[in-house]
Amino acid sequence: MISPLQKARAHYRPKYPDSLKGAVNPVEGEKTTSADHHEEIKKMFPHTYGMPLITFEKGNTAEQKAPVNAGVILSGGQAPGGHNVIAGIFDGLKKINPQSRLYGFLGGPGGLIDHQYMEITAEYLDEYRNTGGFDIIGSGRTKLEEVSQFDKGLEIMKKLNINALVIIGGDDSNTNACVLAEYYKERGAGVQVIGCPKTIDGDLKNCMIEASFGFDTATKVYAELIGNIARDANSAKKYWHFIKLMGRSATHIGLECALKTQPNICLVSEEVEKNKQTLNDIVDYIARVVAARAAIGLDFGVALIPEGLVEFIPEMKLLINELNDLLAEGSAFEEEFKAIADEAARRDFVTGHLSPESEAVFSSLPARFANQLTLDRDPHGNVQVSLIQTEILLGEMVKSKLKKMKKTGDFTGKFSTQYHFFGYEGRCAAPSNFDADYCYSLGLTASSLIYAGKTGYMASVRNLTAPAETWIAAGVPITMMMNMERRHGQWKPVIQKALVELDGAPFRYFAEHREKWALETSFVYPGPIQYFGPAEVCDQPTLTLSLEQQ
Repeated sequence: MISPLQKARAHYRPKYPDSLKGAVNPVEGEKTTSADHHEEIKKMFPHTYGMPLITFEKGNTAEQKAPVNAGVILSGGQAPGGHNVIAGIFDGLKKINPQSRLYGFLGGPGGLIDHQYMEITAEYLDEYRNTGGFDIIGSGRTKLEEVSQFDKGLEIMKKLNINALVIIGGDDSNTNACVLAEYYKERGAGVQVIGCPKTIDGDLKNCMIEASFGFDTATKVYAELIGNIARDANSAKKYWHFIKLMGRSATHIGLECALKTQPNICLVSEEVEKNKQTLNDIVDYIARVVAARAAIGLDFGVALIPEGLVEFIPEMKLLINELNDLLAEGSAFEEEFKAIADEAARRDFVTGHLSPESEAVFSSLPARFANQLTLDRDPHGNVQVSLIQTEILLGEMVKSKLKKMKKTGDFTGKFSTQYHFFGYEGRCAAPSNFDADYCYSLGLTASSLIYAGKTGYMASVRNLTAPAETWIAAGVPITMMMNMERRHGQWKPVIQKALVELDGAPFRYFAEHREKWALETSFVYPGPIQYFGPAEVCDQPTLTLSLEQQ
């Protein structure tokens, strides 16, 4: 059964740049260099390094071109709007030549390797326009990194006469797209590879990628939930709510949600790292805010905790890096560690292999949190921070700190906690009008890059705070965004993650207001995403974007 909202959303027609309406003309700009480690990146990508920026402008006459068969992959975690990217690719291909065909590889990159696919038809696609999720073809986290995988993918693409492949994913998925583009170009395989920027974390961002899709919708969903909790806190007046938010590598989600809801506390991982704050420093800060509110009769509040906070605390970062190296997949240490059944014995085994500094930190952690740091690593060899209950760790440490403060008369109130983690709630929401428009525009841009004969490019749509008709559609060489980072104990080329800029307008606005928000109950209750109504309610971009482009 289809909900009334889904029926209504099916009739929504995304807005998109005028430059993509009718004939499209690609204009080459300046040649590019990588974000860092120029010589290393150039050596690794000799066929796709230094390519020019591409901007799409309105053309004079629509030229009928030969049909193109393209493939599309959804890679990594879900983000609102993915279905509209595919719709944009499909419509863009059909606009140039109705005989063009689009194939979806099922279950992510693994579908390309295992030759699992389906042809996406107009009838099938129409059921998914403007809807959330990735269920149109599914997604997966298989990494395209091995030559054998590239060759298996090429087999099925040759069989289907596929000329181009679009990979919709985050920084790692688009890094894989760049590697794949380089390999196919070097071999003269005749397959273009195009990327699309997806991640609700918001950390795939630079001067040419103003926002990754899904961030707008996810933060609106989380802000609604935070607003609901803040309203409850202000009604019951007896709980401090510690809310952990998605965002492992950057605090864009937490900062945007803070700007939307004005909580009493919002920790920003990048600031913690810059100021070299210890775990105790953070606990002291939270306890001081709790005590200050209690002194004026307010024994309640809301604190936002970024998912990846522990990796930004210098002492914890050092510990985690040591654990990542020790527990690297296939290492002798990992095998010996897994053979130990008793958790206490496992902790003792780990402790004996750490540096004195990390041993002291590891030994000071409550047992269950120390255990969480030694759980199986993610596909990149890193600790799975989403499994670490940072919000509970901080809440319990604050509780202990307040007990001591009560004995000295520095805390006179009550402290009761509730804990939340918002992650999955925002990943598959029906896209906001902004994301519906943005994603459709990205798909149209990807199809334009295909017809322009480009490979190793990422679709880019800029000028996002202006009306959609004036957005700028472009193509960015993926190598332009790359640098070298240490992964699995080795240096590898990856797209540089965008962290919160502490001198940027969004953080500065937050920093100017947080002391006021800490003491006063200044909560904002954004309410649910609006799809219908006045543009000032329905079509607004994130506050992050608005502040950045003032």
